[in-house]
Amino acid sequence: MTKTCYISIQFLFLLIVTLSVNAQTVSTTQNVVDTSNNTADKAVKLLLKSDSIAIADSINAVVLQRQLEELKSFERSKRLKIERELAEIKEKDSIRQMKMIEEVKRLKNKSTGYPVLVHKDTLFFVYTKIGALTAEERARIINERLKELYRSFLLQSDSIILEHNGQNAELYFKDKILLSITELDELWFEKTKTEIASEYKSLITSDIAVYKKDRSLLKTVKEIGLALVVILIQWALIKALNVFFKLRINTYIELKKTRWFKGVKFRNQEIINQEKQTAAALFLAKIIRLSVITILLYLSIPILFSIFPPTQRLAEVLFGYILSPVRRIAASVLGYIPELITIGVIITIVRYVLKVINYLALEIGNEKITIPGFFPEWAKPSYNIIKMLILAFMFVVIFPYLPGSDSEIFKGVSVFIGIVFSLGSTSIIGNMIAGLVITYMRPFKIGDRIKIGEVTGNVVEKTAFVTRIRTPKKEFITIPNSNILSSNVINYSNSKQQGGLVVHTTVTIGYDVPWRQVHQILINAAKKTSNLNLEIAPFVLQTSLDDFYVSYQLNAHTNEPDKQPAIYSELHQNIQDGFNEQGIEILSPHYRAARDGNAMAVPKDYLPDEYSSPAFKIKNEKE
Repeated sequence: MTKTCYISIQFLFLLIVTLSVNAQTVSTTQNVVDTSNNTADKAVKLLLKSDSIAIADSINAVVLQRQLEELKSFERSKRLKIERELAEIKEKDSIRQMKMIEEVKRLKNKSTGYPVLVHKDTLFFVYTKIGALTAEERARIINERLKELYRSFLLQSDSIILEHNGQNAELYFKDKILLSITELDELWFEKTKTEIASEYKSLITSDIAVYKKDRSLLKTVKEIGLALVVILIQWALIKALNVFFKLRINTYIELKKTRWFKGVKFRNQEIINQEKQTAAALFLAKIIRLSVITILLYLSIPILFSIFPPTQRLAEVLFGYILSPVRRIAASVLGYIPELITIGVIITIVRYVLKVINYLALEIGNEKITIPGFFPEWAKPSYNIIKMLILAFMFVVIFPYLPGSDSEIFKGVSVFIGIVFSLGSTSIIGNMIAGLVITYMRPFKIGDRIKIGEVTGNVVEKTAFVTRIRTPKKEFITIPNSNILSSNVINYSNSKQQGGLVVHTTVTIGYDVPWRQVHQILINAAKKTSNLNLEIAPFVLQTSLDDFYVSYQLNAHTNEPDKQPAIYSELHQNIQDGFNEQGIEILSPHYRAARDGNAMAVPKDYLPDEYSSPAFKIKNEKE
C-alpha cells in the first residue's frame, strides 16, 4: 500500500511539474504577446513549444532515475523496465542531438549570415533559424527590438538581464525578450549558450554607450561646427576655382589664341575662323570648371552626412555610388589582365608573322626572290589576301577573350552588324572579287595605256574595288572592277614586247590612180611621221574595192602607244600633203553634187601659176 502510494505520489509530482512547465510556457508566451504583437513573439512561441518536449523528457528521465535508485535489488523486472525507458529517452535525445548537428552542417554549407546593425558597426551575424523563422527574419526582429532599446537613454549597465528559459539562453530588457540563443547557435559557434549570450550582451552594452555618446549635446555642437568648417572650405575652393579659371586659364587662352588657333580651312575655304576656335576653347574651359565644381559639391555632401550619426549610412550610400563603380571597374580590369595578356601574345605573334610575309612579298615584288609561275605584281595583292585571312583568324581566336563577348548584348550587336554587312555589301564583295581576278589575270598594270569600252587612257590607280584611268584629255574616270571584268580590255602598252603597237589609218583613192603609186605615197608619209618605229617597214593593205574608190590601209609600228593622238594627227597631215603633191584626189568621203568638174580638186597652192580651168567642149552633131 505504502509502495503504491509512493508511486502514485511520484506520478502526481511528474504531472504537476509537466503542467507547471506548460503553464510557464503559456505564461511566457502571453507576456510576449502583451509586450509586442510582431513576428518576434511568434518566434518565441514556436521555440518554447519545441523546447517543452525536451523539458518533459528530461523531467521524466529524472523521475525514472529516482525510481531506479529506490527500487530494491529483488525487484528486477521493474528495474529492467525502468532502465529500458531511460535508454529510450537517452536514444531519443541522442537522435535529436544528431539531427541538430546535421542541420548545423547543412546550414554552414549554404547559409549566409545576416547582420544585426543598429548604430554604426555590425554587432553580430545571425546564421540559424528558430522554428519557422528564417535567419533573415530573426535578424530583422532582433534589429527592431534593439532599436527600441537604444532609444532608452536611461539604460544602466545591469539593465540587460541574461536568463535561461528551458533549453535556451535569453537576454531581457524590462521583461521584454531581446534575443534567444538556441542549441543550433551553440553548435554553430561551438560555444555554450551562456558564453554566446554574454558576448552579445557585452557588444550591445558597448554599442549603446557609443550611441549615447554620439547623441550628447557637446558632440552635436562639435558636429555642427565641423559641418560649418566643411561648408566654408567648400565655398573657398569653389571661389578659388572660379577666380583661377577666370584670371588664369581664360586670360592665357586669349593671349595664346593667335599662336594656337589658325582657323580651319578646306580647299582655301575657311570653315572655322580664329574667333570661333577661341570661343570653343573658352567654352571647353567652362565645362571643365563646372565639372570640377560638381564633383566637389558631390563629395562635400557625403562628407557632411558622415559627420552626423543619423545620416552616416546615407553618406556611405552616396560614397558607394562613386566607389562601387570604381571598385567594379578596378576588379574587372584586374580580373581581365590574364585575358589581356593572352590577347597581347596572340597579337604579337600575328604581327611578326605578317612582318615576315610582308618581307617576302617585298622581295618577290622587287624580283630579288623568284618563284616559277608567280609574277612580281602578284606579291602585294597576295600579301593583302593572306593578311586579311590571318587577321580574320586572329579575331576569331581572340573573340572569346574580349570583355563582354559572352553577353547577350554583344552577341546581338555582332549579329546585327553581320546582317547589315551581308545586305549592304553585295556589290562591294563583287567588286573586291573582280579586283582579285583582274590582279591574277594581269590584263594591265599601273601606267599602261588601255581601252575599256569607250574609255581610253592610262591606268593611274588599282584598288580592291575600282580602277582609275586618266584620259588624254586629263579626265580621271573611276571604273568598278566588276564592270572591267565583264568588258573587253585593250592594252596598248603590252605591244612594246612584240615590236611595238601597229597604228593604222585608211584612205580611199579612185580607180584611175595606180595602186603602186598610192602605196608609195602612203609609205613615204609614214616615214616622215615622228614616233614611229621605222626599223619595221611600214606596209599598205588594200582592204576593199568599193563602187567609186579603192580602200588603202596604211600600217606602221610605234613604241610610244601613249602618243597615239599626236601620231595619228601627224600621219594624216603627211598623207594629205603626199597626195596633194602628186595631184591625186582623196575621195573620202565621196559626195554627189552638181559642180564644175573641169577644175582639179587640188589646193591652189599646189597648182602651177599658169593653170586655168579647162572649158567645156561642146560639139555639133553635124560636125
